[in-house]
Amino acid sequence: MSNTWKIYVLALVSFLVGTSEYVIAGILDRISDTMNISLIAAGQLITIFSLIYALGTPIIIALTSRMDRRKLLLYFLGLFVVGNVLAYLLPGYGLFIAARVLMALGAGVVVVTALTVAAKIAPTGKQASSIATVITGFTASLIVGVPLGRMVAAAWDWKLIFAGIAILGVIAMIVIASTIPPSEGEAPVPLKKQLALLKQPRIGFALLVSFFWLGGYSIAYTYISPYLVSVAGMSETLLSSALLAFGIASLIGSKSGGYSADRMGVKRTLILGMALHVISLLVLNITAHSGMAIFIVLVLWSFSAWSSGPTQQYNLVTMAPESSGIMLSLNSSVMQLAMAAGAGIGGIAVSSVSLSSITWIGAVGVLIAMIIIILAYRPAITTTAQTESSNVA
Repeated sequence: MSNTWKIYVLALVSFLVGTSEYVIAGILDRISDTMNISLIAAGQLITIFSLIYALGTPIIIALTSRMDRRKLLLYFLGLFVVGNVLAYLLPGYGLFIAARVLMALGAGVVVVTALTVAAKIAPTGKQASSIATVITGFTASLIVGVPLGRMVAAAWDWKLIFAGIAILGVIAMIVIASTIPPSEGEAPVPLKKQLALLKQPRIGFALLVSFFWLGGYSIAYTYISPYLVSVAGMSETLLSSALLAFGIASLIGSKSGGYSADRMGVKRTLILGMALHVISLLVLNITAHSGMAIFIVLVLWSFSAWSSGPTQQYNLVTMAPESSGIMLSLNSSVMQLAMAAGAGIGGIAVSSVSLSSITWIGAVGVLIAMIIIILAYRPAITTTAQTESSNVA
């Protein structure tokens, strides 16, 4: 098997991990109905997954840094598969939570290790594109995994989704074991060194941007399926189509965000994207009862939300280019914490206010991120201008 195909296998693994994380939002109402639990309790399945992913991944990666990458990938992909098998087999909400914990522990390590392996086996000069291919697998889970999961849940039993992920995971393990070469681990990066970057105000503010931007998005996205069914009155067929359109828009938005950052700059791209993000969430309630209008707004929401992703990652890397790996790792953990917080706050909003309130509360989170960008960039611009003036003098 060529290295190109091996990288596609790693992209498939990334797709499976992404689907296991995001599909819950697409079937939240189904889980609530079949398990006889509230929407809020169902939403906490996302909170728990993201929290375990955020806190567990950096610790496990640090402890296993010297381990052979292929073995590490296989061990934790195996743990991820076990979690999905248990999610399919075990009854009850409590046991499903336990299965989600195993999934999250496996998922975080699998994604980080898959990216590392992809870079190592990529042809010379194609490391970046190989990493992008693996990340695209994760993004594809929104485009294909979530709407497909919704269709499976509508036609059969939603638990079959996790059985399917487990089967594909086993196939991926067999292929990886027989084709991916062993590779040495790396010297561990001390946690003190990783956290030292947080002492820099610009980096701290940038990570806050990630937290509030994705947190605001998560507040609304976690409950998007029950919102579209109960508030917007969407049919099952239309809902699957809406989730598919949402996923496609996320991919286009991600590509456009990177292109815009190169042409217009990071600050302008982030502010414009988040402004459209806020507007889309606010307009979502107004268009809730108009089929075509809400479809358009959903696409605009997804496009604008995901346009900030690659731009923000590029922004963080340029702040500390000598520690790019640590920066991306910190950002990944912050983003997962944001997903956990967003799902939790969304649950409180649904129980205390109403299901329709998730859109404007989510918009507040994104607005805070936008304000931080505007305020945090001013000192940097001023400092740069002063430095240039001093150099001229």
